[in-house]
Amino acid sequence: MVFVWVLGAVLVALPVAAQDTDKIPNIDTEDPTTRRLSLPEVIKMAREQSPSYQQALTQLENRTWQYHTYKSNYLPQLALYATLPSYTKDYERVTDATTGKINFVGVQSAISSGHLELKQNVGLTGGVISIDSKLQRIDDNDGHSYASNPVVVTLRQPIFNHNNLKWDRKTEPLRYEEAKRNFWEEMERIAVRATDLFFSQLQSQISYDIAQKNVATNDTLFKIAQARFYNAKISVNELLQLELSLLTSKQSLEQAKLEIETTTLRLKTYLGLTETYPIRLIAPAQIPQFEVAEETALKQALENRSRVIGIKREEIDAERNLDWAEASSGVNADLFLQYGLTQRAESIGPVYQDPTSQQRVNLGLSIPLMDWGRNKSRIGTAKANLKLVKANLEQQRVSFEQDVYLQVKRFKMLREQMKIAQQANGLAERRFLGARDRYLNGKIGFLELNQASSERDSARRSYVSSLRNFWDAYYNLRLQTLYDFETNQPLTMPLPF
Repeated sequence: MVFVWVLGAVLVALPVAAQDTDKIPNIDTEDPTTRRLSLPEVIKMAREQSPSYQQALTQLENRTWQYHTYKSNYLPQLALYATLPSYTKDYERVTDATTGKINFVGVQSAISSGHLELKQNVGLTGGVISIDSKLQRIDDNDGHSYASNPVVVTLRQPIFNHNNLKWDRKTEPLRYEEAKRNFWEEMERIAVRATDLFFSQLQSQISYDIAQKNVATNDTLFKIAQARFYNAKISVNELLQLELSLLTSKQSLEQAKLEIETTTLRLKTYLGLTETYPIRLIAPAQIPQFEVAEETALKQALENRSRVIGIKREEIDAERNLDWAEASSGVNADLFLQYGLTQRAESIGPVYQDPTSQQRVNLGLSIPLMDWGRNKSRIGTAKANLKLVKANLEQQRVSFEQDVYLQVKRFKMLREQMKIAQQANGLAERRFLGARDRYLNGKIGFLELNQASSERDSARRSYVSSLRNFWDAYYNLRLQTLYDFETNQPLTMPLPF
């Protein structure tokens, strides 16, 4: 009778934490050195301080500055160039005009100059127009003199050439938009990775809890069995079986200790945590309930994902390469037009008075006459590459849509499996409680009780595994669509700078 009461007290105390079948038990709640984290807290930390976040932020910042550089190409550029001064003291050869004799004459000079230039690229034509103002002063053996160009207007215009500025206007805004969406997607990838590490540790945590309880239960049962064996109430085979169960549970506990240390280290490393305090994870208790239609998911994916922008940009890049090949294979010309005012004087004042006009015109041509089919081959290669790119991108569009569709189906399936696993966890717990009562009443033996306990532990692990699969599918669905179906809002959050 004493044995029954002792064993009953032990078995009643051990599974108290598992009475709530909708939650995974969390022990050590009073330990002040343990930091308790939920899944949303872990994801928030990963999105704000993890090395992956810093890397994503740096990539976005790099692309942002590249975009600003692109926009500056279409804005006026003002620059000042100066030489203050360029001094020379040397001997130069001088030929006497009368005798023809060559003599070396000492020369000493200093040249100072200033040049102010306002330059503007012309995106429509690919040319450059500039307005300059120049002033020079020369000091030599004969004194000093000035030369000025108060205003000089210059146009440099390629004709029939490839216009990089025109194509940049098509591709660079797409690259920047693609970079922003890549950043938002990376935030969801971080959530997926953090979720995976969270549940890896949670599963280790549950296994450790189970191993601790099994060691305590088996140790108590073995001690009671020893007393009963000495009283000749059980066989030596049953005693050895209980001892073997105790040793096996101790071995499982040591393995669980190593596993939880490993998973904790991985989680802390990913989150960028350097503290040495232990972590206790809180399993998600609530499952979000919302409907996801395949058509809505696909619509949001096509509107929000970076890959859709990337497909469009890659097609334009292929067209750009073809345009470059065609422009490079024909007649190329460069037109140079310049008109300005110029004057020279012995002092600074008159150098800006009554300037005379200055004109320069230059037209350069480049005409391929015989290249043994090189230009034709270059154009053919670009056309074939454009055709291949379009075919590949069309296949990528189809695969993209299929991936979104399958992800929605996977999410719905795993949500149903989650409900079944939750019910199975509750049933296994109730079955164990019933088996415990029957064991205390002497209606079943230890093997039946041990089987019920094993099935309860297995159901608990299966429940955690289902939780893991569900939340992985949840964040992958957000990643695939960049859309929050709970709030019905796109995941296009404000940029951090």
